[in-house]
Amino acid sequence: MSPVKQAVAEGTRLETVLLSHLDAAYNLARWLVRNPQDAEDIVQEAYLRAFKFQAGYQGGDARAWLLKIVRNASYSFVEKRRPSEIVEEFDETVHLQSAESATVETALIQDVESRLLRKSIERLPANFREILILREFEGLSYKQIAEVVGVPIGTVMSSIARARTQLREFMLGMRGKGVQRGL
Repeated sequence: MSPVKQAVAEGTRLETVLLSHLDAAYNLARWLVRNPQDAEDIVQEAYLRAFKFQAGYQGGDARAWLLKIVRNASYSFVEKRRPSEIVEEFDETVHLQSAESATVETALIQDVESRLLRKSIERLPANFREILILREFEGLSYKQIAEVVGVPIGTVMSSIARARTQLREFMLGMRGKGVQRGL
C-alpha cells in the first residue's frame, strides 16, 4: 500500500475511533462546564481540533487523547466566557433513569439519591470533579486519567481519594439536612 493510501486509511480509522467516544467527550464537557448547550459547542470544537491535528496523534489510547482535547477546550471556554465562575445551571434531567418498573417509593428514593449525588458532585472543586468523572463515570484507568489531565499517577490516585472523601462528606451533610427537613 502506498504511503498516501495508508495515511488515508489511518485517518479514517482514527476518525471512526474518535467518533465512538462522542458520548464520553460530551459527558466530560457537560460536567466541566455544567451547561448542555455549551458542552455541545465544546465537543464540536474539540472534534474539529482532533481532526485538524490528527497528525499529532502519536498512537496509544485515542480515548485519552480525545478527552484531553475536550478537557483543554472546556477550560479554554470557561476562561474566555466565564472567567469569574466555573459553573452554570446543570440540567438534572440528563442523568435521570427510567423508573417504569420501579415502585413509587423506589423511584422516589432513586430520584432523591440521584439529586443528592449530582449536587454533591457539583460542589466538588473542578479538579476533583473532573478526575472523579473520568474515573467513575467514564471508567478511565489511573494511567489514562494522568495522561488526560497531565499529572503524575500518584497525584491522580490522591486526588481521587480526596474527591471521594469530600463527596462522602457532602452527601452525609446533605442527608443530615434532608432528615431534619423531613425528606
